[in-house]
Amino acid sequence: MELRLYRALVAVADVSSFSRAAETLSITQPALTKQIQQLETFIGAPVFVRGRSGAELTALGELLLPSARELVERADQLEAQGRRIAAGDVGQLRIGFGLSTLTIAPRAVARFRRDHPDVRVVLDDMSSAVQVERIERCLLDVGFMRLPAPAPLDSVSLETDTLAVASPAGWDPPEDAAGLVPWLDAHPVIALAEDRGPGLSAQVRRYFAESGSSAAPAQYARDIQTVLALVAAGAGVGVVPYSARRIAPQGITLRPIRAAASRWHVGVVWHPGRVTPVIRKFLEGVTTNALDDSPRRSTG
Repeated sequence: MELRLYRALVAVADVSSFSRAAETLSITQPALTKQIQQLETFIGAPVFVRGRSGAELTALGELLLPSARELVERADQLEAQGRRIAAGDVGQLRIGFGLSTLTIAPRAVARFRRDHPDVRVVLDDMSSAVQVERIERCLLDVGFMRLPAPAPLDSVSLETDTLAVASPAGWDPPEDAAGLVPWLDAHPVIALAEDRGPGLSAQVRRYFAESGSSAAPAQYARDIQTVLALVAAGAGVGVVPYSARRIAPQGITLRPIRAAASRWHVGVVWHPGRVTPVIRKFLEGVTTNALDDSPRRSTG
């Protein structure tokens, strides 16, 4: 049986008038009368009688009304829920981020959750390579990572990061690029294990190759925090993202490396063929509030 017939029953019962109920439903009174007649045909008995005080429920109508009202209310709730889901106001987001986006990603998530409290957001720390793999396997919706992203993923650049030399107190690296190379060659370098940060490792190798440095890692660590802790303990120097200054312990200095080979873009990445309303709304917020003055969109 059609929902509109039960909606007609509830509307007439609420105001005890066919004419006023028709106005509420934005239909003509004859159309409403026809709907009530259809309902009575389906049920096999009258649900209203017309008296001097208007339309009154029959005993059958009285028994039917609570269930009809519940059905109509649940249908209205479902419709409203559907509109909110279609608008991106309800759902789930799985988001990844890395060291270079340590402040960008949480800031974007906090802003989105403030405006969309009914969206469940899961934020996980992982390398760019892992983020790409999970987005491709539909295990992650959005990633904040090193660019460029491989095809067929889409991306928007949000910020530029650069390599920096992390050194303990008293180990002051030269500021000029020419003097920095022999200085690095003369000190033990602590590096992040390649499987933990393949993008960063490739960036460091590229910088060493293009600058002519012969430096090679003397020790590896499984995370950037351990690299920085070893540097702070005087075990060596680190070549890390300059964004690591946000988590660096006291007693060490991070000096940006001024070379073309030391810079890269970071941004937000997603699969263009799997954009749900929630993902679309999140991406709109991120790109609208992009932290870079001139974000660059790239495909692949």
